[in-house]
Formats: sequence, structure tokens, C-alpha cells
Amino acid sequence: MDKKEQNFTDLVRKHKSTIYAVCYMFSKDSDEIKDLFQEILIKLWGGYDSFQGKSEVRTWVYRVALNCCLDAEKKRRRRGAGLPLSVDIDPFEDTDDRALQTKRLYERINCLGLVDRALVLLWLEGLSYEEIANVAGITVKNVSFQLHRIKEKLKSLSND
Repeated sequence: MDKKEQNFTDLVRKHKSTIYAVCYMFSKDSDEIKDLFQEILIKLWGGYDSFQGKSEVRTWVYRVALNCCLDAEKKRRRRGAGLPLSVDIDPFEDTDDRALQTKRLYERINCLGLVDRALVLLWLEGLSYEEIANVAGITVKNVSFQLHRIKEKLKSLSND
């Protein structure tokens, strides 16, 4: 394995959980998640040489992963609904209160639009407003406004 391949492998290992988090936000089907993960790796590899380091690697990985998942979602919507596949693993199978609250939160998040889901994901992952702005390609002020609006919407969904 040459140095470039080794560096890319190290990058994937370091950011694997980030990529999976984005994939899980856009799909619950395990096969589709694997496909999204693979597609993101292809996009990352394709852009690896042109990454200039103007942003943090983590920001770049998020941006590529989000764009890839958003594109896949748009294609899926154009194709129309298919037969739903069951997921063998339920990440929320715990019955404790925290697991149930988390499950309810993610159900509400999945009611949001694609861009809103992406912003919430980045916020839940602990990115700063500046990092979210860099990933999303919007201003920090807009991030603040959008997240406030999304939080209010999630609160109203919790009252339904």
C-alpha cells in the first residue's frame, strides 16, 4: 500500500463513525446504509487529491457525506417509493427511559426536511455553529436562525 492509500485509510478509520452517523440519519435500512457508506468513500477518494486543507478534514468529510446522502435521497424520491425493507438491528431496542426518549427524538427528526435533518445531525454531533456553517455553506447567523427554528418545530412535534 502506498503512502496516499495509507493516509486515506487512516482518514477513513478516524472519521468512520462520522460517516456512519450521517448514513443512519438518512436511512434505517442496513443495506442502504452500507451502500451510502460505500458511495461516500468513493466520493472522498475521488476528492482526496483535490482537498486543499482550507477547512478541517472533519468538515470536509461531513460535507461530502451530507451531499452524498442528500443526492441519494433526491434520487430515491424521484424514483418513487419502493418496498420497505426491514432492518435486523434496532439501535433503540433498550427499554430504559433514555433510549425511549432518544428513539422519539429521532422519529421527530425524521419528520423534518432533508436540510433541516442535516443541520440537526451536525448540531447533535457537537459541531460549532461555525463548523456547521462551513459544512452547510451558509452563514453562522443563518445556522443560528435555522437551528432555533428547527428546535421550535421539534418542540411542537413533541406536543402532537
